[in-house]
Amino acid sequence: MPIAVAPTQPLAPSLPKWQRPSKTTADLPWAEIKVLDLAKFDLPGGKEQLAEELRGAVHDTGFFSLINTGFTPEEVQRQYDIGQGFFALPKEDRDLPGLRCDFTRGHYFGYRPAHEKTVQGTDVLDNIESVNIAKFIPAYELEPFHPFFLAHSAEIEAFSRKSQALAAKVFTLFSLILELPEDYFSSRHRYDDTSEDHLRYMIYRPRPLSDDEKVGRTWSRAHTDFGSLTLLWSQDVAGLQIKTATGEWQYVPPVDGGIVCNVGDTLDFWSAGYLKSTTHRVTRPPEDQAHIHRLGLFYFVRPGDEVDIKPAPSPLLRRLGLIGDEQATAKPVRGIDYVRARVENYHNTTDYGNRKGQTFKVGDLEIEDEAE
Repeated sequence: MPIAVAPTQPLAPSLPKWQRPSKTTADLPWAEIKVLDLAKFDLPGGKEQLAEELRGAVHDTGFFSLINTGFTPEEVQRQYDIGQGFFALPKEDRDLPGLRCDFTRGHYFGYRPAHEKTVQGTDVLDNIESVNIAKFIPAYELEPFHPFFLAHSAEIEAFSRKSQALAAKVFTLFSLILELPEDYFSSRHRYDDTSEDHLRYMIYRPRPLSDDEKVGRTWSRAHTDFGSLTLLWSQDVAGLQIKTATGEWQYVPPVDGGIVCNVGDTLDFWSAGYLKSTTHRVTRPPEDQAHIHRLGLFYFVRPGDEVDIKPAPSPLLRRLGLIGDEQATAKPVRGIDYVRARVENYHNTTDYGNRKGQTFKVGDLEIEDEAE
């Protein structure tokens, strides 16, 4: 993977423009998601105000949206163009030897094909296809990087780095909420440190209604995210749902020009459950969108490989009784150990079946699976 591109490199080739789908006209049960305006971040007292606005959202639902993130519409459009261009390649050109994710060792960099695993013990095939691109640092020069992306590497690297810089602002807010030094979390998620961070282009391929009915109209089973923070650039095909505290499923609304974010497992561990890693899933879109190839753009933030993800020494968590003196002597769990083990456990299978109620544990950190 190229690490640096000379300023004199010719412009990347043009690509067909991705056309944003029209929003659904269906009457859906939309969730109320907090929207944070990051234009406040650098104002006097702005970080503190945003942290208080965010507190309830991450404690109750784990999902929120960001606006005024610093990403231009043109930058986001270009990434969707690139993703669309890749998934438009013939199957044999997308799936080249040596470029797949290796789930046997919990490895998530590379290409994940659709239609090779069954769902819930039926004959219905998984319809998710994705490609995960590692950070642009020397340690990952040999990680899978499809030739299609070579001509666009400068743009992809810039977007990747900017995504992580945005995440650092969110981590500052989390640190303030937990009464920790402002850089407590951002220092544990540095771009130049090795970690399982990745930029993802993903597409859901439509299925016949008869197939979707066999699997409860599920396109991605209920789950929590494995890392610390997920950034999802808003797109308008409905289907992403969160599970509320009352057990109801509600749709996450698109936010024009915004980014939908959610807390992942490792931040849940760091905060002793105060910051919620919320269960979510993707279902068959409403009928006016069910025919669309649902293209997504993500950045997944993982803890540094060598970072300990046991609960943080937060004064707030101590006052709430969520941590005690035993945390100081708890066995360390490295970021890479948790994430790699979780990916292998979840994806190294021939069928995406019901795992609800199963327990997953690494060291002293344990989570109950919600996949169903």
